[in-house]
Formats: sequence, C-alpha cells, structure tokens
Amino acid sequence: MLGIGLLVITLPSAWASNRTILVFGDSLSAAHGLRPEQGWVALLAKRLHSQGYPYRIVNASVSGETTTGGLERLPHELRASRAGIVILELGANDALRGLPLTLAARNLAAMVRLARAAGARVLLLGLLLPPNYGPRYTHQFAAMYRRLARELHVPLVPFLLAHIALDPRLMQSDGLHPNARGEPLVLNNVWPYLKPLLQRAP
Repeated sequence: MLGIGLLVITLPSAWASNRTILVFGDSLSAAHGLRPEQGWVALLAKRLHSQGYPYRIVNASVSGETTTGGLERLPHELRASRAGIVILELGANDALRGLPLTLAARNLAAMVRLARAAGARVLLLGLLLPPNYGPRYTHQFAAMYRRLARELHVPLVPFLLAHIALDPRLMQSDGLHPNARGEPLVLNNVWPYLKPLLQRAP
C-alpha cells in the first residue's frame, strides 16, 4: 500500500480535470439488479446535461467492493479518469462482512487523501446498517462517516438511502438495494451536496 500511495502523491495535482466526476462505490452505485440507465449515477449524468453542467461521469463502482479493495483500485481509477470530483461510496460491505470498522475508517481516510493528492474534491456518501446488526455496531458505523467528514473537512451525504431504505415500494426484494422507483430518490439525496462542487459551462 505504501508504494501505491507514494505513486499517486508524486503525481502533480494539475492532472485532474475539473469536468470529470468519478463515482467510486459498490453495488449501491453500480445499479445492482437494474439496467445501468436506471441507476442513480446514470440519472446524475442526465441531470447534469439537462442543467448545463458539462461534466462526464466515470462510474468505477463494483458490486461487493470493500474499502480494502477500493483502496487498491483507486490510484488506477484516479489516473485513468483524471477526475476533478470523486464521489466516494464504500463501507457497507465491510460492515456486512463483520470487518473491523477501524480498518474501514482508515481505508476511507486514505482514499480521501489519495483523491485530494490527485487534485480532486471529494464528496463522501454516508450509509446506515439494518437494525439487526445491533445498536452498538450500527451506531459506530454511522458515526464513522460523520467523524471522517469532520476530521477530513469533506462534505457528507448523511444517509444515501434516506426516505428509501424503509419503504418496501422503493426497494428490491433483497431489502438492500433501491429499485427503479427508488433510484431517482437516491440522486435527490446526493444532489444538494454535490451541486456546490459543480461549475457551470463558461
């Protein structure tokens, strides 16, 4: 990991493009169980175009991804996309697999720093766990995102699936992923926090 970090840090920040958004997440951003065009990331691309924001979207989300896997992949994705904005949505699979939250927090913090070293601004997407994981663990998981946002001074979407996760009409049968009706609402949760980072065409 040290070698990867040094590789990115030595690259000049000017290589990032102000007009590319890298979405870096797991199945919640990869349109799991849906057609790609139904996912919130594809809907974001349409909204940007319709509102005059000249951004291209690179969706490097992978279903099942953990923060450890994300940290390994991120340097390549930053180089390939030359992104000016990184939307970071990871951590749920760490928790679902019972991995230490201290490791997830370290990995997320490292990814924020790598993105910044590449000249990108970061939007962190917060997640919550189902209550069956126990109040202590679910509280610690939610608090992890708030603490990272505060310590690293990054904007945070408090809960990506707010007003969606508990409504079975908006969720797939697995109870974990939004359906096609829910995906536009996911975008609505992200948009108010992303919009201040955007620049319109001159």
